[in-house]
Amino acid sequence: MTRTNESQGAAGAVGEHQYTSIEICAGAGGQAIGLHQAGFRHLALVEIDRHAVETLALNIEDHEVWAWERGHCDVLPGDVKEFKPYRDLRKSVDLLKRDGLDLLAGGVPCPPFSHAGKQLGKDDERDLFPDMLRLVDELRPRAVMIENVRGLMDPKFSDYRDSIKARLQGGTYLGDDGEMVSEEGLGYTICEWGVLEASDFGVPQLRPRAILVAFRDDVIKDLKYEWPTATHEAPVSVAEALEVSMRERYGPYFESVHSERAHKAFERWLTKARERDAELKGKGGGIAPTLVGGSKKHGGADLGPSRAKAAWKQLGVSGLGVANDIATCAKKGTEDRDLFGPDGPMLTVRQAAIIQGFPAEWDFAGGKTAQYRQVGNAFPPPVAEAVGRSIIDVLKAARERELGKS
Repeated sequence: MTRTNESQGAAGAVGEHQYTSIEICAGAGGQAIGLHQAGFRHLALVEIDRHAVETLALNIEDHEVWAWERGHCDVLPGDVKEFKPYRDLRKSVDLLKRDGLDLLAGGVPCPPFSHAGKQLGKDDERDLFPDMLRLVDELRPRAVMIENVRGLMDPKFSDYRDSIKARLQGGTYLGDDGEMVSEEGLGYTICEWGVLEASDFGVPQLRPRAILVAFRDDVIKDLKYEWPTATHEAPVSVAEALEVSMRERYGPYFESVHSERAHKAFERWLTKARERDAELKGKGGGIAPTLVGGSKKHGGADLGPSRAKAAWKQLGVSGLGVANDIATCAKKGTEDRDLFGPDGPMLTVRQAAIIQGFPAEWDFAGGKTAQYRQVGNAFPPPVAEAVGRSIIDVLKAARERELGKS
């Protein structure tokens, strides 16, 4: 493979202190990319989906900015419930033992708290909050970051949130039997547990995420944590985000027997997407509805439930499936479905990745449906980067404080 040298932030230069992280439920790397851009260097990425594991491994191998991870990061396939850091890490277990861990992060599965997942919460077997808390106890990281769907912040989960808070920082919560339970806590302070909207950070999509940020008490003691603020005053529209890639997809047909309808189809999409953006100026702009990856229990990939498909149609895009990439479309002759459908073009996996905020050079392993699910389930890298930077600000200040004492 030819290794690329894309820029991902200045942090991590030779001779700089490395802020380390371990991430569970890493998926296709959305959070890992953002945290890496913020300045974290990963000791381990833990993921159960084999295609996502392949995605993480191939990108770490391919990109020069991930050279540190090639030497220090274990991409670990398997169930988080079985993950034992001091047993499973190979490349950097000595570094972990010597220096400890700066950040434990994880986008624990959202179905227990999503409406699509029936919001079973702690009664859902997919709830991995207990394992996240187990790892906090084992690793004693200086900071903790947990990401989930906005549904976790619904009133129905207030008792569950209270139990997590009590486990981390001490306190009481209402137990399953209706009795109050008291916890001493693990010695952490939750500095923020709020919702960030991805479109505030340049992601052309409506994607609110609930994020918890906590620090070990001895780290945060006299410091103040600043919650990330929006990096974009106005949302990036779907028209702006996808124009180049749409033109690239239609381009091969502009000088072919399909020339007239290719030009018309492309202009029809662009006009519709721009008009939708103009219509919604000041009301969120012409951004995409929330992408969903779905689960292996369901069939092929599409762009979500009926409401999402209707929103995509208003943006000139068909949500009935996912298009083949340019080469496969030409080889299999799927232009009528992929580009010239009555509701507009379908998105390719690459375009879905743009909607999620992935960098252009990030590749995905597996077939089209497996790739799309990885993209649809991801945490947008720009949001993860913003949170990561806010965490590193505190870690740097704490490090400077400790160095000043020595």
